[in-house]
Amino acid sequence: MNEAVFRAEGIVRTYRQGRKELQILRGLDLAVQAGEIVALVGPSGAGKSTLLHVAGLLERPDAGEVLIDGQACGGLGDAGRTRIRRSSIGFVYQYHHLLPEFSAVENIAIPQIIAGRSRREATERSRELLKCLGLEDRATHRPGRLSGGEQQRVAIGRALANVPKVLLADEPTGNLDPHTADEVFHMLLALVRSAGLAAVVATHNVALAERMDRIVLLEDGVLVPVEP
Repeated sequence: MNEAVFRAEGIVRTYRQGRKELQILRGLDLAVQAGEIVALVGPSGAGKSTLLHVAGLLERPDAGEVLIDGQACGGLGDAGRTRIRRSSIGFVYQYHHLLPEFSAVENIAIPQIIAGRSRREATERSRELLKCLGLEDRATHRPGRLSGGEQQRVAIGRALANVPKVLLADEPTGNLDPHTADEVFHMLLALVRSAGLAAVVATHNVALAERMDRIVLLEDGVLVPVEP
């Protein structure tokens, strides 16, 4: 078996509520291979978003290690963690978080320019992604002129703009109607598989979870495999 592109080892995350300590993640382990899509399920409040924040280097665990493409991230400073987030991790959230004053193509180009690409190269890459997402004719439209499904497709394009190794998605179709959710999710799966990413997708949608390669349940702070 190939080395996992994403690996979380012994992750512990605890929050304080007054004098009480609330342990959300209790020595959690997860490994995801290139081209593999893992569904992360569990009840609200179980810690799915916390796990994704730790996995995406947005939060530091209290114990344990996150490895991205073989690189241990625990000892990195803020600048190093930011560099890895920009180059190796893509995020898709339940709400698109597009910048309202910029067009679809500009929203996808901006993270590329921040990462050092020229404006011309970034725009070319953005238009390629919009074409793959069926939004070629919406490239110059601002988010307010796009439907919910179109906005989320642009958000997917933005997440893939810098050719990441890992994709983390938190309820990426949670704000969409069932038909649009299915359409957007189909495109997300196709793009992730074609790019060979290691993906973790948190969802409450059982039908969508069953379309992924495997399902893990976050329960009592650890992950439990769900048999098909």
